[in-house]
Amino acid sequence: MIDAKLLDVTRQYDALQAELARPESASDPAALRRLGRELSRLEPVVAAYRHLADVRVELAGARELRDGSGEDEELHDLAREEVHRLEAEEERLVEALKMLLLPRDPNDERNVIMEIRAGTGGEEAALFAAELLRMYLRYAERHRFGAELMNLNETGIGGVKEAILRLTGEGAYSRLKYEAGVHRVQRVPVTESSGRIHTSTATVLVLPEADEVEVQIDEEKDLRIEVKRSSGPGGQGVNTTDSAVRITHWPSGLVVEIQDERSQIKNKAKAMAVLRARLLELEQARQREADSTLRRSLVGGGERSEKVRTYNFPQDRLTDHRIGLDLHNLPGIMDGDLDRLIDALATSEQAERLRGLLVAEGTGG
Repeated sequence: MIDAKLLDVTRQYDALQAELARPESASDPAALRRLGRELSRLEPVVAAYRHLADVRVELAGARELRDGSGEDEELHDLAREEVHRLEAEEERLVEALKMLLLPRDPNDERNVIMEIRAGTGGEEAALFAAELLRMYLRYAERHRFGAELMNLNETGIGGVKEAILRLTGEGAYSRLKYEAGVHRVQRVPVTESSGRIHTSTATVLVLPEADEVEVQIDEEKDLRIEVKRSSGPGGQGVNTTDSAVRITHWPSGLVVEIQDERSQIKNKAKAMAVLRARLLELEQARQREADSTLRRSLVGGGERSEKVRTYNFPQDRLTDHRIGLDLHNLPGIMDGDLDRLIDALATSEQAERLRGLLVAEGTGG
């Protein structure tokens, strides 16, 4: 069964290579991006399968030599050792290919639009949202992802009501998608004089960035575009001109407002990028037959009970409630050291998908 799947993947890969070689593909940036993503996804599978084919040819030869060596004990022993080595390599490759054949998230190689919002807890929630923003910026720096702050709505004492961040780089979504959800913090706020521990929340939404050709928008029919003067701390002239852009997408009801740049044109371009990402997420949610239910399950309303993770500062402990993982060294984590956590989440997801695949195969599904 696995060989039939691998043969099908190899055919897909060869067909994509042929499509990439066509002149019309070479002159189409969107096609190049799409083909590049697909080839990148399939290449490890095809490379491992072709290695497996080579190993099997060598193994057949080694077995033939072992069985036909007659009375030459030295040659027989050498051939037997080679058979053992190659059988182990074949088994290793088959197991590796089972993992590679697991259904992958088609968004994994995309860039990310991340939205961070203060939830329950007033000013302390806004301060925590600001720390989450810094954490992701530091994580991006550690992994050499590009980071662009597309919009920032701050409070007077350095908190963040809302931030929209664009992160670019290979595999950005595959790593950061696990951050979606409600993050809860337990600590004594700097605004608290009595020393009481408070609980606050911030929400994180992680969207795969959409190409223009993937999400078609009729600006004349589908959009209402308003411009106004920027509000908030701003400074440096950002709130002295009519540069803020608010876009309403009539068919979906989505609203995006960007005021980070002095340029109305730049703010509109950023707002359109965020709108496309949200529309792509909605369409993919519909395809998974979850639609708004999925969005609520990821983000919720910012209530304390709808949490994926808790940051307990008095106990220097982070708990991820999805996999029951506790980690310490909160200062390091808040400085962007998230790899142990993200690796554990990715491993758990992979194991769950493998269990699902084995159950499906066992039931003939």
